[in-house]
Amino acid sequence: MAQVNINNINLAFDDTGSGRPVILLHGYPFNRTLWGSQVSALRNNFRVITPDLRGFGESEAAEPATMALMAQDVAALMDALDIPKAIIGGLSMGGYVLLSFYKQFTNRVEALVLADTRPQADTEEGKQNRVKQREQILRDGMGLTADTMLPKLLTPETVSTRPDIVNHVRNMIMNTKPAGAAAALMGMATREDQTELLQQIGVPTLIVVGREDPITPVQDSQLMHERVQGSRLIILEDAAHVSNLEQTESFNGVLKSFLRNQNGREATD
Repeated sequence: MAQVNINNINLAFDDTGSGRPVILLHGYPFNRTLWGSQVSALRNNFRVITPDLRGFGESEAAEPATMALMAQDVAALMDALDIPKAIIGGLSMGGYVLLSFYKQFTNRVEALVLADTRPQADTEEGKQNRVKQREQILRDGMGLTADTMLPKLLTPETVSTRPDIVNHVRNMIMNTKPAGAAAALMGMATREDQTELLQQIGVPTLIVVGREDPITPVQDSQLMHERVQGSRLIILEDAAHVSNLEQTESFNGVLKSFLRNQNGREATD
């Protein structure tokens, strides 16, 4: 783990492997360890950077934590690492950050990977639910959030038969700072609707979603696929919201295939 001071916070990240840079942005309320299997799969052929977004993991929490500011943190990290342009992926909230990054820093994106995410802003009901969750987290900590989110993040089969994944997800949630989670909830509640941006995306785009994802359902990914010209949509069976953990082999296979095709450069297994 390394740290860099950017935008008045200390941002933690891992920088693994060598080659073309690939930056992976975790979802809420996780941290960079979400991508452990992907880092292992890519490190022999790519330079993989996995930051803890502000307020998560080992990065400092700070207000505000908007998607736009998190995107600016990523750009500043790229500056610190002398990376002018990268392939960037994001899952869930990481996808929200990624779309904001593309809007602000279009020329710094070589390709996009949008996993279990959506372009739409929150509904009014969704915003109010985030406000309530924020109040609960600041009052009681992350325990109830872990209990209520796990059945939505993972399929029933995973919850009942794969304790390693359940424990990994629970530990990420429980290790999230309440202040960081609360700030990010407000950032998500106030994020821009990026639906109109989709038609402006002009880089290769991979869209991946779990068939059983109840948080960002398949239809959200289908919408992105329809709007992003030339995009590729992959629906992973027997996976919910953290499809990269539940169907690691399939997710990694699709990701490596997509990366191999960028710039016509071959990456071997």
